Amino acid sequence: MTDILVLVDHSNGSVKKTTLELLSLARRLGEPTAVFLGRGIDKASAVLTEFGAAKIFVSDDSAYDEFLVSPAVDALTQIATQVAPRAILASSSADGKEIAARTALRLDSGIITDAVEVTDDLVVQQNAFAAAFIVQSRVTRGIPVITFKPNSVTPSPAPAAGEISPVQIAFGDASSAPRVTDVVVRAKSGRPELAEAEIVVSGGRGLGSADGFGVIESLADALGAAVGASRAATDAGWYPHAFQVGQTGKSVSPQLYVAAGISGAIQHRAGMQTSKTIVAVNKDAEAPIFELVDFGVVGDLFDVIPQCTQEVNRRKG
Repeated sequence: MTDILVLVDHSNGSVKKTTLELLSLARRLGEPTAVFLGRGIDKASAVLTEFGAAKIFVSDDSAYDEFLVSPAVDALTQIATQVAPRAILASSSADGKEIAARTALRLDSGIITDAVEVTDDLVVQQNAFAAAFIVQSRVTRGIPVITFKPNSVTPSPAPAAGEISPVQIAFGDASSAPRVTDVVVRAKSGRPELAEAEIVVSGGRGLGSADGFGVIESLADALGAAVGASRAATDAGWYPHAFQVGQTGKSVSPQLYVAAGISGAIQHRAGMQTSKTIVAVNKDAEAPIFELVDFGVVGDLFDVIPQCTQEVNRRKG
C-alpha cells in the first residue's frame, strides 16, 4: 500500500485527538505512516499503533523544542522525499498549517487547508464563505499536502504494526535562526481545548459583563465542554481573547455548540457554522443566530442556562 504521512501533533508524547482523526482518515487512503518529531515517543507509540500507524518515523532531536517550525519542515520534507507518499496530512492548528505550507513549497506541491472530508481518490471538501458553500478540490501538482479541521471525523481504533523507524534529519542553517527563548505554560482549566472540543458553550454580548460568564462556565462544566466567547465579549474584556470563536478567532466544529447571548453576526458564524448541532438562547427572536440553529430558545439566558445546567446535573445523577 502507498504511504500516507501523518504529522503527529503532540505535547511531550501526549498525542492530541486531531492526530487520531488524521490516522483514521489516512486508513481510507493508504497505509498510515506517522511522523513523530520531538521527545516522548515511548509514551506516544502505543496510541499511534492502536489507531492505525503501520510505521512511525521518529526524530527526537532537541531542535524541535529549541527553535520554531523550520526544523519540523526540514524533517517532513526529507521524509516525504525519501518515502514518496500518496499524501501528507496535518492538523489545521497554527503550527500545523505553517509546517504544511512550507513543506508544500519545498516539495513544489499543492496544498489544501481546513479540509473537513476527503474521498478515496483525494477529492477534498472544504467549507467556504462562513460555511455557506461547500467546495470540492483536488491537488494536481506534486504530493498533496492537506490540513484538516478538528472534529472532521470520529477517530476509531484499528491496531497496526507500529514499526518505529528512527531517522536522521539534516537541518538547514535557517532553521536555527528563530530561537524559542521562553515558554509560558497556560494555566489549565480542566476543560477540553476549544478547537478540539466535542461540545462548546459560548457566551456573547448578552451576558452583560465578565461576571455573566459564570453561568456559561457552569453549563460547560456540567457538559464536559469547552468555553467560547464572541468577539464582542472578548473585545469588552469579559473573557480572554484565546477563547474567541469567529473569523478572527478560533474555528470550531463540535458535535454540539451552544450559543448564549450571541446575536449571530457573520464574523461569529464563520467560526462555528460547521458544528453538527447548534443550540441558541437569545431574548431577541429576530437575532440572526436563529437562522442556522437546530434548536432555538427565545428567552433570558440567565433564566434558561441555569435551568439547563440543573437538568444536566440531575440526569447525570
